[in-house]
Amino acid sequence: MELNEKGYYFTVFMYGLFAAVSLQKAIRDQLEGIKVTGIYYGISWFSTLLSVLLLVIGLWNSSLQRSEKGFYAMSFILSLFAAVAVQKNIRDSQLADDHEGKDKADLQVQ
Repeated sequence: MELNEKGYYFTVFMYGLFAAVSLQKAIRDQLEGIKVTGIYYGISWFSTLLSVLLLVIGLWNSSLQRSEKGFYAMSFILSLFAAVAVQKNIRDSQLADDHEGKDKADLQVQ
């Protein structure tokens, strides 16, 4: 694989990770009642889908073997999932720490 192809896949990979985390944050903010603008929500969806489409187009036109293409595609999708899972766990952990600190403060006041 040439250096320019590696650069393309790296750029699509990083764009996809950012887009997936951004989409997850926008969805979770909406569920928690935090205002999210429609344009940000739409751009998050668009970016996530565009990164997947760019990877598919790149793999479709590459000279890699089918097994390698499948490996790249599965790795990409699983990486997007992992980025969302890590971001969710970090946010849940911070929320739990905030509640724990608040509970301790309430006990000290009493």
